[in-house]
Amino acid sequence: MFFRVVEWFLAVLLGLLRRLPLVTVARLGRRLGGLACHLDRRHRRVAEENITQAFPELDPTEVRALALENFRRLGEAYASAIRTPGMDPEVLRSRIEIVGLDEMLATGIDRLVVATGHFGSFDLLAHGQSRWPEWHLATTYRAQRFLPLERVLQRLRALTGVWFIDRHEATQAISGLFERGKAILALFSDQHGGGKGLWLPFLGRHCSCSTAPAVIALRYRATLAMAICYRTDLARWRIEVGPVIPTHDEQGQERPVEAITRDIQRQYEIAVRRDPANWFWVHRRWKPASAHQLSQSQPAPSTP
Repeated sequence: MFFRVVEWFLAVLLGLLRRLPLVTVARLGRRLGGLACHLDRRHRRVAEENITQAFPELDPTEVRALALENFRRLGEAYASAIRTPGMDPEVLRSRIEIVGLDEMLATGIDRLVVATGHFGSFDLLAHGQSRWPEWHLATTYRAQRFLPLERVLQRLRALTGVWFIDRHEATQAISGLFERGKAILALFSDQHGGGKGLWLPFLGRHCSCSTAPAVIALRYRATLAMAICYRTDLARWRIEVGPVIPTHDEQGQERPVEAITRDIQRQYEIAVRRDPANWFWVHRRWKPASAHQLSQSQPAPSTP
């Protein structure tokens, strides 16, 4: 009974937000994000520590200002993610510019893996489904533990027409996706890659990096490309698709997963440095190495 009441309350609250104009919702999100920066000391410290390490040339005042703007951007992103599903595609087209994808799809490919991340309003890539209806667009996600919230979010996701794949069911679902032909799989791989991720440099420090885009692109012989969402103004975004990350060398041989993953991390670095406030600084990206990663980073003993 309690869960049903909470789910009803959340549905009503989000429904009220969805009645407001997108610009109003985005502006409200920025204000709530700024408030969260002042109240959420733990995540503010994480953001400031990460920014300080990545940009040592910034003084403390600049770091705090960048963290505040980052919180405001996150508030805008989350609020917009509530409002944009189900909106008139023509209205969204005037707000969301997607560049590079038309040219890529016109090359004759039928399988595309997109390495994307938590940049700008990162959920907006899902709205590409309405522009390319002949393509099947899917992405993986991690379900919320709080069931009422998860149910409400699922209803919002369904409005985009995108296939959201639970990470626990990803292997079989991804195989089925690519069997359909003309499939695009978007993978968010800019966060901590877990205990078995590759231990690679990112923004000046080593961290665990997910190999999922490289592994899946190689396994299904799919084209691999980047996609980054940039905020250009209040409730306006530009999603840039590209460049293509080579998965094979000039002789047609598969490139190592590590080499491909390094290329992806370099593109993430470029995107972060281009607009530092646009990335998800509140995540603990640089966690200590696992025992597996420490063993992989140690040089192999020389043979006598």
